[in-house]
Amino acid sequence: MTDKPAANDIVAPQGSLEGEAPVAAAAPEMVPAEQVTAALEAAADFKDKHLRLLAEMENLRRRTEKEVADARVYGISRFASDVLGVADNMHRALETLDEEVRTGADAKLISLIEGVELTERELMKTMEKHGVRKFTPQGEKFDPNLHQAMYEVPNSDFPAGHVAQVIQSGYMLGERMLRPALVGVSKPAAKAASN
Repeated sequence: MTDKPAANDIVAPQGSLEGEAPVAAAAPEMVPAEQVTAALEAAADFKDKHLRLLAEMENLRRRTEKEVADARVYGISRFASDVLGVADNMHRALETLDEEVRTGADAKLISLIEGVELTERELMKTMEKHGVRKFTPQGEKFDPNLHQAMYEVPNSDFPAGHVAQVIQSGYMLGERMLRPALVGVSKPAAKAASN
């Protein structure tokens, strides 16, 4: 028998037997300065891309949070707009009753009036709970963002360009306009005198 291994025998590399450390490969050649510079530029490019991606993800997170908050607050705007007609009709019904009718009414009619007033108050309270608030701009300076002018009023009680009469109250939903107030705007005294 010979000490040489056969062709089909597996021979372990020298120094890799159990308990022995593998023999180190030949020492690497020195890396040229151009390769180091290219590697540093690539690392800087990856770092820049990483930072941009992090900033983009943070912006997306903030934008999503804002959209979710807006959806919570303003998601009911269509429903609230539809309910405003009901609130207006209840208010108009109560305004048609003058003091004489109220004092001369029998007990059943007084109960009905009180029930409608209670229902209107409850409706307004529920709308306010959900961020819908009513505003009546009597005497305020006319603001086209909040008011819709229906006509001019020759009125000396208010300065020119102020709301002299409120035809229909306006409503806000959070910070957004749900419905502008319909108003009559006072016109300047000189213009009123010439007409």
